[in-house]
Amino acid sequence: MDLIAARQYILERLKSELSPNLCFHSYEHTLDVCNAAHRLIGLEKLSGDCALVIEAACLYHDSGMITQYSHHEEVSVSIAREALPRFGFTPDIIDKIAAAIMATRLPQGASNICEQVVCDADLDSLGRDDFFVNSFKLRTEWEKFMIQKVSLKEWLLFEMDFLENHTYFTKSAIDLRQQGKEKHLAEIREMLHL
Repeated sequence: MDLIAARQYILERLKSELSPNLCFHSYEHTLDVCNAAHRLIGLEKLSGDCALVIEAACLYHDSGMITQYSHHEEVSVSIAREALPRFGFTPDIIDKIAAAIMATRLPQGASNICEQVVCDADLDSLGRDDFFVNSFKLRTEWEKFMIQKVSLKEWLLFEMDFLENHTYFTKSAIDLRQQGKEKHLAEIREMLHL
């Protein structure tokens, strides 16, 4: 299975076909998720097929955004199922990649360690110093795609609710990001005078 070629293929498509209005779900976001996954793979001491599934799922998880915003995960799975056989991926591995992509759909639902790492990598930024930058990129994206236009207070309430209800799956993500996530939650509450 040629992950390098599969990576090159989808990254070229993302770079050339994603809408420039995708200021959060961008080419850079995919690279960011891949980097977070790579870190978690090492910390969780994963290898072999599981590592391959994680890396491929992260590369393809938002590729459906090329054609549609809502329910893009299903389209991402279709793109992966169409492309990956060309790179020697077996049906069994592609099924696992598809399941890991679908696990990222909110609310996340991971049933094994591979899916858990993909989910944790996708929401890695919740506990990082660039949380607010990414948060407002998403808010801007939602406005551009007419998903939702909200006041600053409404957005902060949305983010507070999201952070309160989100749980990292892996010990490594909890160790790395939980404290930062709690800090951001406290900052939002302070901004809202709660």
